[in-house]
Order: sequence, then C-alpha cells, then structure tokens
Amino acid sequence: MSSAPGTDVTPGLEERLPEVAHAVAIIMDGNGRWAAARGVSVAEGHRAGSRALRPIVETAIDLGVESLVVYAFSTENWARSPDEVAALMEIFRETIDRELEDLAAQGVRTRFVGRRDRAPEWLRAKMAGLEKATADRSRLNLWIAFDYGGRAELVEAARRLVESGVDPAEVDENALARSLYAPEMPDPDLVVRTSGERRISNFLLWQSAYAEYVFTDTLWPDFGPAEFRAAIEEYARRRRRFGGR
Repeated sequence: MSSAPGTDVTPGLEERLPEVAHAVAIIMDGNGRWAAARGVSVAEGHRAGSRALRPIVETAIDLGVESLVVYAFSTENWARSPDEVAALMEIFRETIDRELEDLAAQGVRTRFVGRRDRAPEWLRAKMAGLEKATADRSRLNLWIAFDYGGRAELVEAARRLVESGVDPAEVDENALARSLYAPEMPDPDLVVRTSGERRISNFLLWQSAYAEYVFTDTLWPDFGPAEFRAAIEEYARRRRRFGGR
C-alpha cells in the first residue's frame, strides 16, 4: 500500500489509518466576525451560521459519519448582552421550525446536550418536540450542545454520584461516564474548530480526551461541505495510537 503524499507511513502500520471519523464534534465559531466583516448585525451573523449547519449534516451523512456534535450555545454565552442572547433564543426557534421536517426526512435523530432550565419555556418545548419527532431516526445522530460547559458537566456528574450514595471505591471512569449529560453519546474521533482560534473553550472536556483536532481559519458561516471534507481527510492521514506504538 502506498502512502499519501506528505505522510510518513511506517511499513506495516497502514491498517491503523482510520478511513472515516465516525464521531465528529464541531465548535462553530466566527459568526460575529463574519457579521462585522459584512457590516451586518451580529444576529444576522448567527442566522447565517444556523443556515450553514444543514449542508454539514448532509455531508456527514454522505461520508458515513454516525455521530455529529455541534457547540451551539455555551454556559459562558449567557454573559453576552441581553439583546444578543434574546436574538440567539429566537434563532434557535427559527432553526428548529425550519429544519425539523427535513431532519426527520433525512433520518437524522436530534438531541440536545446540556442544561435546559435556563432556556425560555417556549424554547424548551420546541427542543422537546424536535427530539420526539426524530426519536426513531438512526441514519445520523445529531447532538446540539446547548447551555453546555465541560466543567459544569463534570461537576454535575460528580454531584450525581455523591447523591446516589455510591461507594467511593466504586467510583471509576465508567461510573463517571455514566453520569454525564448523555452517556450514550460516543466520544468524538475528531473535533473541528472554525474561525482560526486554537482552543477548546470548555467543550467536551471528558469525551475528547483522545480526539484528534483540526483548526481552520474559515469562519463558521463560510464553513461548507468542501471544508468539512478536508477536515475529515486530514483526520484520515493521522495515526491514533492511544498511548501505544
């Protein structure tokens, strides 16, 4: 088997090259800068970002990705101006109304990961409706991280363990993993961050322990199928040894 140009392949290790990232997570960043560069409101930048998601979902299906997690709203985002937060809540509603039927038709099961108690009641109802309408789909699992923070998730997981009365001797990685927001969500093989930033911003701290990272300068509203495929191809050129050789 010949190696791809630019890769350093050790003889006998070609079989370790992953063909596809079955579980992908995306930090969707750059809506505000996209809006500023075009002289439009930040809300319009967020709307452009919401429209960018469907082509990525469709490409994920085409590539055989089984699980896609997108970072839509962090615990820290509540610190933004009340007007921007209110606009984001409305954009979530618009996106659910616009995409629900198509997501279900394409076999996408959609679930939300994170807290919901701080969201408006009407938005919580929309979220629950989308989850119910797609509960029997299995072509792609789409996880939307909403009011999500990795540290908060770990604190809540620890609190659940304490409240359950578990024996400290029985607390191990499996016990903690079972107490996360979505224990059934697979750990990502690949995490992609758009907009040129090189940090993980409190996203999937536990789950991404062994993930590969791809950082791109492309702002999220401009991140399309070609950029997504390029990230998947970059992942496929890497070796995942998990501490081994």
